[in-house]
Formats: sequence, C-alpha cells, structure tokens
Amino acid sequence: MKPVPTEEAGPAGQVPGEIAKPSGHAWYALAILFLVYLVNFVDRQMITILAPDLKRDLGLDDADIGFLYGTAFAVFYALFGIPLGRLADSWNRVRLLTVGLTLWSAMTVVSGFARNGAMLAGARVGVGIGEATASPSAYSLLSDLFPRRLRATTLAIYSAGAYLGGGVSLMIGGLIVDAWDRAYPDGGMVGLAGWQVAFIAVGLPGLLLALLVATLREPVRGVMDGVPTEPAATPFRDFIDELLATIPPLTLISAARRGRRALAVNLLALSLAAGAAGVLAVWTGAMLQWICVAIGYYAVFSWACSLYHRDRPAFALIWGSPAFLATALSYGCAGFIGYGAIAFAPVYAIEVIGASADRVGLWVGGGCAASGFLGVIVGGRLADRLHKRHAGGRILVLALGLAASAAPIWLAFGGQGDDDISAFFHFVFWISVTNFFFSSTIGAAAATTQDLVLPRMRGTATATLLMSTTLVGLALGPYTIGALSVVTGDLGFAVVLALAVVPPGLALLYVAWRRVPEEVATVLERARASGEPV
Repeated sequence: MKPVPTEEAGPAGQVPGEIAKPSGHAWYALAILFLVYLVNFVDRQMITILAPDLKRDLGLDDADIGFLYGTAFAVFYALFGIPLGRLADSWNRVRLLTVGLTLWSAMTVVSGFARNGAMLAGARVGVGIGEATASPSAYSLLSDLFPRRLRATTLAIYSAGAYLGGGVSLMIGGLIVDAWDRAYPDGGMVGLAGWQVAFIAVGLPGLLLALLVATLREPVRGVMDGVPTEPAATPFRDFIDELLATIPPLTLISAARRGRRALAVNLLALSLAAGAAGVLAVWTGAMLQWICVAIGYYAVFSWACSLYHRDRPAFALIWGSPAFLATALSYGCAGFIGYGAIAFAPVYAIEVIGASADRVGLWVGGGCAASGFLGVIVGGRLADRLHKRHAGGRILVLALGLAASAAPIWLAFGGQGDDDISAFFHFVFWISVTNFFFSSTIGAAAATTQDLVLPRMRGTATATLLMSTTLVGLALGPYTIGALSVVTGDLGFAVVLALAVVPPGLALLYVAWRRVPEEVATVLERARASGEPV
C-alpha cells in the first residue's frame, strides 16, 4: 500500500484527523470490538476454572493443563499473529475479524466435544489461530476511527474487554459446571458433562457476535494521521509470503528463496533453537514446553529476516527501533508476572487457602474483572494526559504498572488473615490490586507502538507487540512459576520470585523513555532512510 496525497497539517502542525471528532459509527465500532475482546478472553481463560473436571474426565494432570492454557495456545497465537497481522495491514480488517471470530468461537464449541487431551489440544490450537486475528484488526481499525489524541484511551477501552472477559470466564464457568452437574449428574439426555456444556455455552455467542462485526464499515486507512493509504494490490500474496516466512518448516522455503546464505543462516538458527530446547528439556524434563518455545522463537527469527528483505521500512520501524523493542519487551516482562499470577490465582485460593471453586469463581473472577476494567480505563486516560505533556509520557504509565505490582503480589501470595475467610478476602483484595496495575499498562504500550510505525504497518506492529507479551509472558510466565513451585514446594513463594523480571523491565522502559520522542518525530524519515518506498 502507498500513501496518497492529503491536506497539509494545520496551524499547530496537526493533521486534519488529529482535531476531528469521532463519529457515531466509531463509537459503535468500539462497543462491538470491546465485546469481541471480551468473548476472546472468556474463550481463552475458560480452561482455568474447568481444569479439575478436565483432569478427572480426560485423564490429564497439572502439566497437561499448564501446557494447554499457556504454551501451546501462546505459540500458535503468536506465530499466526504475524501473517494475520500482515493481512490486517493489507486486506479488509472487518472481514478478517469476522472470519477469525467465527473460527475461534467454533473451536471453543468443538472443545466441548473433546474426548481426550489430544482433541482438546487441537481445538485450543484453533482457538489460538482464530484469536490471532482480533487485536491486529481491532488496533488498526480503532487507530483509523479515532484521532491520535484519544488513541491510548480508545485502545484501553477495547483492551478492558480482555480483563472483564478473563474475570467473567471464572464466574460463568463455575456456575455452569456446578448447575449442570447438580441437575444432570449422569449427563442428562445429551450425555454431556458440565465442563462440556460450559465450552459450548461460551462458544455459541461468538458465532452470533460475528454477524454484528460484519456490519462495521471499513474506514480509510491512515486518514486520522493525514496519510490516507490505498489498499494493497495483492494482500493474499503478501499473506502467503508471511506464512512461508513464519511457520516452520515453510520457513526453509522462504529462506531458500533469498539465497544460499539466507538458508544457511536460517538452518543455523534452527540448530541453535533445537539445541537449546534439548538442553532445557533434559534439565527440566518438560520436553513439549521447550519444543514449542523453540519453535516460537525460531519462527520469530525467520520472520524478522524475511521482513528485512521484503519490507525494509517496516523492519526499520519495528526491529530497527530501540524504542519499539524496549516497549514491547518491557510489556512482555509485565505479562510474565501478570499471566503467571492470574493463572495460578484460582489454584492458590483453592489449594492453599482452602476456598471452594464456586467462591473462587465469584470473588476472584469478579474482583479481577472489575479491577482489570478499571485499570485499563484509568491507565489509558492517564497515558493520554501524560502524552500531552511529553512525547514519551505514556512510558511512565508502563513503569508505574510494572513497579507498583511488587507490593500487592507479595501481600496476595505471601500473607494471609487470621482464619480461612479473612485469608480468602485478603487474597481477593490484593490479587485485584495486582490486576489493576498490570491492566493499566496495555493502553500505553499499544498506543506507543502504534505511534512508532506508519499506518500501513499497524497490524504488523500489533502482532509484534502481542508476540512479545505472548512468547515472553504467556509461554514462559505460568510455566516458570509452576516449575518454581515444584522445586520450592511453595506456590506463593514461586509467584513472588517471578518479580525478578521487574528490574530488567524498568531498565528497558528507561531506554524507551529516552528514545520515544525522537523516534515518533522521525517515523517517516527513518522509514525513507531504509532505501525503499514507504
């Protein structure tokens, strides 16, 4: 896609879209996309509250649940997020999101008919691939529907759906399972267990929501930044190129197309990834964990090499940007702690404190839903206010969210009340505070990375940001905490130990704080300096 001529900037250097007011359709789109992200996280997180029933009926253990919840989902979500992010940059984003929502909702329904762990794993892969369409499409759509001055707030409202959905999944999952199993202990006429009904019940609304998504209008790409951009001439050819560059073993075809040297470098990276996975597998005994992680990181390397050859401007603004990389990796550090703490919160409340599953679903789920929703809204508004005062002001919200998490995590997982009831509500309060601080960072991270690229690259930039929080946060955080819990015999202590990633995360944010103002101001110049048309 190429920028097309547009009006010159206004008196204060503002482009026309910067002073525009969002239309009624823009707010309608935001409401629909919020619901999409809510459904996204309900489907994604449902497995945590259903874990005891899944272990009982499918013969799984905690390691299997951790693999299904974290690594397997995360790797496929991240890998397919790259080519689908590219497609979001070049094709109709409304259509892409409609297809993706239909796929992951259908795969959630299919999860309810799983008869063994392999079938459930296959369904989870489908959920991950479908959900990979959501944020690249939504971030890009919202950035073209709302002016830059409202970007962090808008993306924060959209992202609030994730935290609300994560909490709602615990509540409705527990309620459905409890009510169904009490009413139909033998499965009733349909012969389904409560956990199967729960998967089906949360998947079906997504299929209906896909019809609403299809009613959205595709906005002109880049208009809010004063750079209206023509649609790509060959969007699916670019998508296939991204698949070849990202998905092993197709990556070898992509590398071979670029020459013998590129193929040799790719094979070396594959060998190093395989070797590292082998060492870690022997050390930890978690073969599938490290095979999947190795595939993920090798695929990212392959994609970055391909992007360098195919789209030098995009490579320069993403992989060649210290501000972008520092922001994305620091957000990955936040995800490492956040995903791990939230993943093990129900387990800690049930196994350590002794609370019942229905109480955990209601209070932990409700507390995290409310605090997450509030956190993203407050964080987004604060990020936009600070951005008005300083070009890198949003980075301060990221730093606050990461640093302020230490105390509530220690209080949640390291201290209890005088009895079981007070211990439980002590935990609920502090895990909710923890979730508030982590959720406050998403709007700032999303808006910062969107500002660091050209409009045609926003889907790719979103996929890269989510790749960091997924492969660093979701693929490593829950597993590391689980492994530390096995070694130490103390789940609470294991969660607290995960705070070791806070100092490197803050160091990365210092780099971002120093670099963001200059890099935002020189986006077009740096893209042109790559030597290829932007």
